[in-house]
Amino acid sequence: MKRALTLFLFPLFASGVFGESVSVMEGDSVTLHTDAELQGDEEIVWRFNMTRIAKVIRNNATYDAVVRFRDRLQLDNQTGDLKIKKFRVPHSGLYKFEITSPRVSSDKTFSVSAVSGTGVKPVSVMVGDSVTLHINVPDIQRYDVILWRFGQQKSPLAEINRKAGIFNTSDGPDGRFRHRLLLDSQTGSLTIESIGTKHSGLYEVDISNSSSRYTTHKTFNLTVSDAVKPVLVKKGYSVTLQINVTEIQKDDQILWMFEDIVIAEIDEAAKLFYIYDGPDGRFRDRLKLDNQTGSLTITNTCTTGLYEQKISSRRHAIKRRFTVIVTGSGLSAAAVTGIGVVDLLLVSAAGVLVALVIHYRRKISELERRSGKYHTHSSYNMGKTKSLVTVKTITDEVQKRMY
Repeated sequence: MKRALTLFLFPLFASGVFGESVSVMEGDSVTLHTDAELQGDEEIVWRFNMTRIAKVIRNNATYDAVVRFRDRLQLDNQTGDLKIKKFRVPHSGLYKFEITSPRVSSDKTFSVSAVSGTGVKPVSVMVGDSVTLHINVPDIQRYDVILWRFGQQKSPLAEINRKAGIFNTSDGPDGRFRHRLLLDSQTGSLTIESIGTKHSGLYEVDISNSSSRYTTHKTFNLTVSDAVKPVLVKKGYSVTLQINVTEIQKDDQILWMFEDIVIAEIDEAAKLFYIYDGPDGRFRDRLKLDNQTGSLTITNTCTTGLYEQKISSRRHAIKRRFTVIVTGSGLSAAAVTGIGVVDLLLVSAAGVLVALVIHYRRKISELERRSGKYHTHSSYNMGKTKSLVTVKTITDEVQKRMY
């Protein structure tokens, strides 16, 4: 089963009596650049509202014991650039650097303010999902360089450099991202498709402009859990598809779809909650939408099929798929075991294994062609389509398609 996941900052700049003005969404990070060419004999001092917070002397960086900045400052002892991590409202104010040396002296002031927000949240998805990490910076076309990194890797995972004409994605040093990345050239957002557990970790994006002297950073902590198995329900019973959140966030939009048809939606910001009957009316009076969690309940379930859930916000977008398998009146959900793939099901009945092949309309012809490869042993008639397969062959096929 698949599902298909951000942070904010509103960097602005202006020249004036207080120098460069920068606005940072709470929870984001920002780097203030000196743009100095250091020779190694300079002394650089950073002050916050006239109080010294950090300095570099002969390439050695030290930090002052200012409580509000504990574990939040990172000083580059080669350039003198100052990074403030996980920016909050108390960090708003005037930042000034002073450079002195036998050759030259200079200074620069930044007026940095925090924009209220929810801050960084962990992003949780499941194996096989797709997730989009949104930058959400106004007027993104104004920024020359966007760099995405994963974990401790120094080389970019994805890069946009408008002036240099660079637009690239990378497989990663070990190839774990091969054929999985999509980079949006307009927004800079990054999509990771068909996620696996090896894609768990920290993703950071750096956003900068050659005409400004700061870089903003957004960090996403992505956790990938084992895939959800197909959902089994006895014909005529109810089933609830959970989205694994305790409460919908104020900017969340949720769509529920059945085989590409929208059957329910939530727009939390607009306070809109809808359920639909479907074009053929099959869901009339059979859907219940939880306005608090976004979970969907289908009552009097009678159709096997693929349900897709899409959750989007300004920070991320997630796609998740649920395969609902309806067992006949003669089979209970508890009797069906060993499911590991969407379109193959193994059933144990009366001590004898029977191979049951579940056909989707789009795959009927493909499965019929493939059935000629299997050695005939026992058969199971499913409406108009009959496939002859052995239990061993089906098991081998399940393992191939799972891994």
